Amino acid sequence: MAGDTPHDAGAPPPASHTPEKPTHATGPGSHVPGGAAAAKGGMWALTLGAVGVVFGDLGTSPLYALREAIDHARDGVGGDLAVVGVVSLAFWALMVVVTFKYVFFLMRADNKGEGGTLSLMALAQHAVGRRSAWIFILGVCGAALFYGDGIITPAISVLSAVEGLQDAPGVGGRLDPFIVPISAGILIALFLVQSRGTAGLAKYFGPITAVWFLSLGGLGLFHIFDDISILRALSPHYGVTLLINDGFLGFVILGSVFLAVTGAEALYADMGHFGKAPIRMGWLVFVLPCLTLNYLGQGALILDNPGASENPFWNMVPQFAYWPMLILATIATVVASQAVITGAFSVTQQAVQLGLLPRIDIRNTSETQAGQIFVPAVNSFLMVGVLVLLVVFQSSHNLTAAYGVAVTGTMLVNTLMAYFVITKGWKWPMWAVAGTLIPFAFIDSVFLTSNLLKIPDGAWMPLVLGAALVVVMWTWVRGTQILTAKTRKDSLPLTDLIEMLQARPPHRAPGTAIFLTSDPDVAPVALMHNLKHNKVLHEKNVILTVRTAERPRVPEKERVRMEPINDDFKRLTISYGFMETPNVPRALGLCRKQGLKFDIMSTSFFLGRRSLVPSARQGMPLWQDKLFIFLMRNAANPTDFFHIPPGRVVELGAQVAV
Repeated sequence: MAGDTPHDAGAPPPASHTPEKPTHATGPGSHVPGGAAAAKGGMWALTLGAVGVVFGDLGTSPLYALREAIDHARDGVGGDLAVVGVVSLAFWALMVVVTFKYVFFLMRADNKGEGGTLSLMALAQHAVGRRSAWIFILGVCGAALFYGDGIITPAISVLSAVEGLQDAPGVGGRLDPFIVPISAGILIALFLVQSRGTAGLAKYFGPITAVWFLSLGGLGLFHIFDDISILRALSPHYGVTLLINDGFLGFVILGSVFLAVTGAEALYADMGHFGKAPIRMGWLVFVLPCLTLNYLGQGALILDNPGASENPFWNMVPQFAYWPMLILATIATVVASQAVITGAFSVTQQAVQLGLLPRIDIRNTSETQAGQIFVPAVNSFLMVGVLVLLVVFQSSHNLTAAYGVAVTGTMLVNTLMAYFVITKGWKWPMWAVAGTLIPFAFIDSVFLTSNLLKIPDGAWMPLVLGAALVVVMWTWVRGTQILTAKTRKDSLPLTDLIEMLQARPPHRAPGTAIFLTSDPDVAPVALMHNLKHNKVLHEKNVILTVRTAERPRVPEKERVRMEPINDDFKRLTISYGFMETPNVPRALGLCRKQGLKFDIMSTSFFLGRRSLVPSARQGMPLWQDKLFIFLMRNAANPTDFFHIPPGRVVELGAQVAV
């Protein structure tokens, strides 16, 4: 079959526990565009790079967030309180969720400088000291929901910008039928250029997004004077009053208000690419003030002209600046979409390295910047998903119903996993844990529940997608465990095999043979088959295991560990971080410092390959067996995944029932 088992083909097993000093996963130029260039320019350049990438999603929220929330609020108490209350809720959502939770609290929970759901999962597992089923489930759910966010964000962001054509001067609604096709064309073009890499364009992302935020702040500051009483919204009193007076409707309003903080999770996920200080500075000094001014300006405009609530953002823009603003908004949404797309590539790489997904074709798009990757399967998946959303939902208004669930779910997952970190890792007293996490968990739960009310209107989409991905990940992990256990049961301990070979030496062949396996304590299947059928043993034999550590990146000096067994056999372990791309030949070059030299052209790599057949009587249910076999067959070739020269690979295998 096309795919081989993780056990015999050297696929990474569950992450190992290895203490180390903090390191960055991939450097600023990994999945986030613009970081590498920024890294060379100091704090201000890093801050500018962070503005261009980290805050892109948050920066597009003013296009639709207030519009949706006030639309719901007008059905309740109405009047000025509906406007002032919604703006107050939006501002305090930014303060509590983004500033307090992510900027000041969660960014402290860094995994050797990295953040994000899977990084936090690895950090929580390390804090607990064992593989926890609950932490694993939370991590899988968080990763699955992220893909839902990755599909919705480009669709709603670009569509909300292009919808500005509806009120564009000189057009008069004539382009309304073309809004969806134009949005689709922009997004298709964006996905098609991914294979070429985005490093060349990355240097423009920061300045473009900075101009966008300045425009947001400038428009807001100008319109605040339409009704200066909007400044009342800075007090939480009006937001709380609105929720109390509207009762259950206030609960619904919260689901729309949450749109103002979508993208907050990017602060944490992109921490390793820019660092804590630049992200915090960018948010507190620049992005938060600009967003606050814009939301206040939108509120003041509506107080002065209630009819502007139909589309408050575009009603803020003066006629002479409308077309430049429309172009700028479109570019800003493309930048925000790019960050989400490349973030999905990065999450996929992490999931593969952590053993949550089968090997997937991952290509490097830059020879100079580590982490600039392209994942064809994920790119196609996202593009198809985005286009389906555009066709089904047709407008950003309809898409908002589907948006919040994925993000709120991810935020709640982060809060729950943080519990294990601060209790087991940081050793906080329980009163401090409760005082910190209970408010955050309560707020996340309220936002999640309010968004779940939108299930009939579209919130079902990310839930269905997330559930499907959870099933895929669970099937892969469970199937791998069953197959590994079965293989180990039927295998011979390596030490026993070596004793047998010493008693009855086989014919020796010149050169070096490397046998890839995930379990170095048992004889690799490829080695057993080579002895059984070819009746030969090479002069030098290396049992190679590729491990994934619970850190984003492993330093070169810790990359390889060699253990001599006897004169004929050596045990070699190559370690990679969960955000690194394995390259076995390059790692073998490091063995020279340990006295082991490899001539790649006189070295043969032996891979064990399993042909799987489903069995209803053992392991998983029959349908799950078939899904696992499908995933195995479509996994990336280990030769390509580990960058092994194809001409030096020998594959040997057998049939196994699962």
